Amino acid sequence: MVRLTAQFWVQSYLARLRGMDIPAFVVAHGDDTAGAVLIKLNTLDGQATAFQRSFDLMTGDRRWITLLQGSEFEVDAAIARQRGFDPDLWVVEIEDRAGRNLLDEPGLAD
Repeated sequence: MVRLTAQFWVQSYLARLRGMDIPAFVVAHGDDTAGAVLIKLNTLDGQATAFQRSFDLMTGDRRWITLLQGSEFEVDAAIARQRGFDPDLWVVEIEDRAGRNLLDEPGLAD
């Protein structure tokens, strides 16, 4: 199976979000080729959710799961800890009051 580079996936994701008028930006630029990606959804009410991609070894399925949900401060602290363990990590922040992230859309969900 051909895998997209992290940089290509992030740039495509940002373009898709822009197309839906959902503000998003790269908070941390990870490894261009193989960096993992975290998505932070900021609902602009002091709350946030961090998503990470999960891989099921039994089925080979990939899907986005909630890493943490709570106050933006707590989510930012968790992301900072993750970056401490993995300097190659990408972090994309979405700012959307409606909580849209498009991660369940075709081409992004898997």
